[in-house]
Amino acid sequence: MAKEYSRTQRVADYLQRELAQQIQQELRDPRIGMVSITGVDVSRDLGHAKVYFTRLGSDCADEAREAAEVLNKAAGYLRSQLSRDSNMRSVPQLRFYFDSSVGRGRDMEDLIRRAEQADRALGLRDDEPGDAS
Repeated sequence: MAKEYSRTQRVADYLQRELAQQIQQELRDPRIGMVSITGVDVSRDLGHAKVYFTRLGSDCADEAREAAEVLNKAAGYLRSQLSRDSNMRSVPQLRFYFDSSVGRGRDMEDLIRRAEQADRALGLRDDEPGDAS
């Protein structure tokens, strides 16, 4: 049986798809750069949405602060475009946050790789890098 999704999850998925497209096609501010929408959390009353994004070349929130400011200033415009293009009764207020999980994941991969190399150097591991034994 297919898993049923809540209304908030369906709205979040819709917002993620539409915002990614609108930011790419309609926002021409060079301070934004290459932005990907990684997730959207919608409140239960559908009044507010936290939009999480990553930016190419930015691993921490400080590096993406300017892009976050520009996106938050454009939130009203994006919201009006969403209301024009959708049949939703009301579109949630949008708030953009930098998603640092990609950078943290990259750091964790690096730590694991260095630990494996240290183990091999000490003779604690015999397998080659990338073996799944």
